[in-house]
Amino acid sequence: MTLSLAAAFAPYEALAGQLIPHATEGDDGSHDIAHILRVFKNAMRIHTTEGGDGEVLAAAVLLHDCVSVEKNSPLRAQASRLAAEKASGILYGMGWDKAAVEAVAHAITTHSFSANLPPETLEAKILQDADRLDAIGMVGAARCFYIAGRMASGLYDPVDPLARERPLNDKSFAIDHFEVKLFKLADGFQTAAGRDLAHARHQRLKDIRDMFLDEI
Repeated sequence: MTLSLAAAFAPYEALAGQLIPHATEGDDGSHDIAHILRVFKNAMRIHTTEGGDGEVLAAAVLLHDCVSVEKNSPLRAQASRLAAEKASGILYGMGWDKAAVEAVAHAITTHSFSANLPPETLEAKILQDADRLDAIGMVGAARCFYIAGRMASGLYDPVDPLARERPLNDKSFAIDHFEVKLFKLADGFQTAAGRDLAHARHQRLKDIRDMFLDEI
């Protein structure tokens, strides 16, 4: 299974074959290998236009969620740092040189919305954009509702779904997460290619929210 899955990460299928066993942990279906592959495809699409070191970028994508921390955990803001530390150990064990490992670690550390750290390299900017593309659009909405179910949240407040007379609370209501986070993501993209892709997905996200509200 790993070999056939690795082929989906062409032209870095050899690297993927080495890193897929380390790429995910736990049972979070919003941060599983399918998420890793979607982020990889996003990253390669941006990389084609923007450039950067493809191998560093591929390794960063494959290992960016190698430590699993639940959304409601007090350690959530540290997840990307923990993943970067684990990824560094894996890559050093494979014989990678210090500069390349540090480049991967920086990209992983700064990709996270929760960490709120600025990406300083092109590869880090591409990873952040590629990961955030998977948080908006149709897939982003699906992941939002999946995580809400995982956290035992409700879909919406039946009295005030748009939070006109109450504070937004995305820990209790899934639809609140659109305003709390998802609608803000498109304004923070780092690359021109990423921004172009984000524009269409942001509009899809708004359409999905509108359809949801219409049905309730």
